[in-house]
Amino acid sequence: MGGSADAGTASRIREHMEVIGADGVHVGTVDAVEGHRIKLTKRDSDAGYEGGTHSGHHHYLSCGLVAEIEGDKVRLSANGDVAYGMLEEE
Repeated sequence: MGGSADAGTASRIREHMEVIGADGVHVGTVDAVEGHRIKLTKRDSDAGYEGGTHSGHHHYLSCGLVAEIEGDKVRLSANGDVAYGMLEEE
């Protein structure tokens, strides 16, 4: 895994694509790609969190977690529950 592969993958990620874990679980929706991170929409910021404690602000995922692009979905290399733990704050 190198930086060029991440850059190539990042260039294929588009706004409104669904981000799913390796297990198919919804993790979020792409708002934008900023550098080497995927910015998720605010409306999905409480997805996967009981009580919505993470709502109201953007979360980010490293492009290094992307396993593949499948049509309009970004599939991660980690299962959804693991990916939730890897979300980064602004």
